[in-house]
Amino acid sequence: MERQVAIIGAGISGLLACKYTLSKGFHPIVFEAKSSIGGVWTKTVETTKLQTPKPAYQFSDFPWPSTVEEDFPNQHQVFDYIQSYANHFDLLKHIKFNTKVLSIEYEGPSEEEMQSWSMWGGIGDPFGSKGKWKVIVEDAQSFSTEVHLVDFVILCIGRFSDIPNIPEFPPNQGPEVFHGKVMHSMDYAAMDDKSAADFVKGKQITVVGFQKSALDIAMECSLANGTEHACTVLYKKEHWNLPDYLPWGVPLTYLYLNRFSELLVHKPGEGFLLSLLATLLSPVRWAFSKFVESHIKNKLRLAKFGMVPKHSFHTEINSCLIPTVPEKFYDKVEEGSINLKKSKSFSFCKEGVLVNGEAQPLKTDLVILATGFQGDKKLKDIFVSPTFKDYIDGSLDATVPLYRECIHPRIPQVAVIGYSESVSNLYTSEMRCRWLAELLDSTFKLPSIKEMEKDVAKWDEYMKRYSGQYYRRSCIGALHIWYNDQLCKDMGWNPKRKKGFFAELFEPYGPLDYVSQ
Repeated sequence: MERQVAIIGAGISGLLACKYTLSKGFHPIVFEAKSSIGGVWTKTVETTKLQTPKPAYQFSDFPWPSTVEEDFPNQHQVFDYIQSYANHFDLLKHIKFNTKVLSIEYEGPSEEEMQSWSMWGGIGDPFGSKGKWKVIVEDAQSFSTEVHLVDFVILCIGRFSDIPNIPEFPPNQGPEVFHGKVMHSMDYAAMDDKSAADFVKGKQITVVGFQKSALDIAMECSLANGTEHACTVLYKKEHWNLPDYLPWGVPLTYLYLNRFSELLVHKPGEGFLLSLLATLLSPVRWAFSKFVESHIKNKLRLAKFGMVPKHSFHTEINSCLIPTVPEKFYDKVEEGSINLKKSKSFSFCKEGVLVNGEAQPLKTDLVILATGFQGDKKLKDIFVSPTFKDYIDGSLDATVPLYRECIHPRIPQVAVIGYSESVSNLYTSEMRCRWLAELLDSTFKLPSIKEMEKDVAKWDEYMKRYSGQYYRRSCIGALHIWYNDQLCKDMGWNPKRKKGFFAELFEPYGPLDYVSQ
């Protein structure tokens, strides 16, 4: 019997899911709301570049072309690389473009019966419940709807698109009272490059946020307007944004992406000896963090601009909050074409923005909200069932409850790829798609629901311990090898991929270490 698998989204995770389900003989159908593959890389701000060094951001079986020499390729190069991958593995014929998934609805055993299950799907098999998923889609051009019945759904909808995170304001203090224009970074990025440049030219602009989009947009505004119309960046908190991946000439991967670095932290499910070792080595963890911080402070002159964070770099990398700073960003701050202003809160008035309750407004023509996206809401809203909505959302004081960051123990025949973050999301998504393909092919079975929930709770504890207030990002950035070890053991692979004791302990791990089983 042919099993049909619906994959929602044709970004990097969706393409990988398509490729690996095909390799196991399944019949994937990929629904993509846009007219192109690539997800967030389809269209970005003009100056956006890859934040992760190229060797860590590549498909294990499809290396970057030799023509791309930069360590941090630009948006066009990344998009071309993804397009080449899809063409090489003949994936485009499985994609229905301009097809938006409105919702998914489960047709199978009743919720009462499912609540009595001790195993995922009743018997622990991906297709064991005999249920089907009804995928309701809408054609973006005709607005007609169709219903597809499938055996399994893989949600590759991403968390950095579609539903912008817009700050809430008290009555008469929001954008409605402002005489200028307010837009989200998503809408700015959607403009073509010339339109975006013309749009910001000659305007007094305020950018809200201090992550990658905010930095890139502020840089573009400063290049367009110089000191005559300086761009103001409103931020809540300083961050250890990276100038490069070579702190004092040492590759960051040797400090944070090898097995030795993971011995320095307490890991989910570790035994007594590893726990003791992590405690004893905690001064080394502190020293590594201070080493990187000193490099960033020196190279970006953070003290001069009052931009030294109060938290550690270790917390930052464990929260997957380490975007690279655009080249010469702080030169623009120094010359006065970018103004940095810390703001715990802000509101709107007729002339512009009121910061921290100040009486005098920050006069502004345009406010660009680089305030992120509501990825958890997008994930929740795709389900019809209120019970499944509650399951996938979990508790607001816990991470999204996914076993191996892919499977909700109480939602049958569904996997989520690309929600949990890492330092290299392509690398992480590929490992998860390989693991999922083996699960669908019955290479292994999942443990009981209770065992999976216990494991989820351990990872939740780890993320709260090291990511602090950002635990909902479900970041595995500084524990990537330990995480991959769990996937490898499930699949029956040898988790140790290097040759020799010292190589295994100190050499950084990356996508090419997992080329074969």
